[in-house]
Amino acid sequence: MLAAPAFAQTPVAPSEKPASPEVASCKSTALTTIAAKEPEIKDIFIDEDGLTIAISETKVEDTPITRIIMGEAYLRTDRSDKPRRFLCLLGEKGKVLLTFFTQR
Repeated sequence: MLAAPAFAQTPVAPSEKPASPEVASCKSTALTTIAAKEPEIKDIFIDEDGLTIAISETKVEDTPITRIIMGEAYLRTDRSDKPRRFLCLLGEKGKVLLTFFTQR
């Protein structure tokens, strides 16, 4: 029998897992927009494990849509954390065109 060397791996906790650039852009834009209307929103947690990220080759009028991201998100306030459906549309060069959250 031969033994191969084993390398230790440190698991990454879900909250520490780096976000994809697309998801990070969506989160940043959404947080800026929603916090302006609802200052009690302190953070947004997007459940990346359950996301659907689709490559798109469509347009809305003359604006190309390159990615569609859908999933669950939590809008963190001082009061509660309730899941909402999340939608983000990305255009050329990763520009966030739309972020949308369902109501509670």
